[in-house]
Amino acid sequence: MIASKELIKRESEAIMQTYTRQNVAFLRGIGAHLWDLEGNEYLDFVAGIAVNNVGHCHPHVVEAIKKQAEILIHTSNLYYTENQVLLAEELEQITGTKKAFFCNSGAESVEAALKLSRLATGKSEVVAATGCFHGRTLGALGITYKPVYREPFRPLNEAIYIPYNDSEALKNAVTKETCAVILEPIQGEAGVYVADPDFLRAARQICDETGALLILDEVQTGFGRTGKWFGKDHSNVKPDIITLAKAIAGGLPMGAMLASENVSEIFQRGDHASTFGGGALVSAAALASIEVIKKEGLVKRSEEMGAYMRSELTKLGPKDIRGLGLMVGLDLEADCSFVVQKAREHGVLLNNTGDYTIRLVPPLIVTKEQIDRVVKVIGETSAEA
Repeated sequence: MIASKELIKRESEAIMQTYTRQNVAFLRGIGAHLWDLEGNEYLDFVAGIAVNNVGHCHPHVVEAIKKQAEILIHTSNLYYTENQVLLAEELEQITGTKKAFFCNSGAESVEAALKLSRLATGKSEVVAATGCFHGRTLGALGITYKPVYREPFRPLNEAIYIPYNDSEALKNAVTKETCAVILEPIQGEAGVYVADPDFLRAARQICDETGALLILDEVQTGFGRTGKWFGKDHSNVKPDIITLAKAIAGGLPMGAMLASENVSEIFQRGDHASTFGGGALVSAAALASIEVIKKEGLVKRSEEMGAYMRSELTKLGPKDIRGLGLMVGLDLEADCSFVVQKAREHGVLLNNTGDYTIRLVPPLIVTKEQIDRVVKVIGETSAEA
């Protein structure tokens, strides 16, 4: 086995340096814990960036992957496979949408949503919110707010940006040329900012009045993360399109774009495709992950543990706490990159989305005892910072 120091050196020589990685290399994980190459144990409150909702290597998901891998891994979408159909039917039931298109990532699901919106409306303008993040591919990048991401790759088909939670600004921005309004129920990369339910309801009404489509980007907020199955469920808003990824397949790469009945028939043969989208293996993992969420009551657990975590974090006296369920943003009067580094040295993995903001997205299986430990470490390291 390669030692961490040697692996990190070889990584810099073999892999394009597009990531700012933390100085640790992981070997294995189970539940809410990870172990590095030297055998050190960590409590994971990043969860692959809201991916490992059912925890690392959940036995039911692992068994489903092993079983499927022994009989069929890939055929492409030239043929039918049972798991893909079963998963599409399952997603229809838990989201209230009509049909699915499968892909491999959140950015790809957004790309599919943009293409479908253009075909459905014959228009091209998109309205998005300041602070939004929808992906790094060229189409998704054009509707991602942070200028530092977009600037090197212009010209792009860029969105019209309105302040998040500003219904009046949204109404003024949507015109007869707007094909879609895309919003996150919670802006994760911006620092966990929650949409006002009235803002999402206003967005639905504005789209209905203008003929634009409403896309809700649930890549980070899906599958129990917010204390409900999906972020949209907090406002009871029914979007025309939902984009999904991250937690959908228990840790395997998968994305999906779901459409409501009014636009679900727009895509025709040849309009869009993905070689690996909805393959037998990842679909088996997704079905198993959804089954775990249901059987173990993880949606309700997310709500309860999230409320407990926010109440305990309040005792630290932070500048602000935001979030729903187990998706929490914490503003500190401390250098959060330092907090992340020091917490890792204490065996706790955290993620900062800004200089003074920590994002907490642990597995939904997290316990009160684990939350207590993390809160204690945050308190100690932020005081040190």
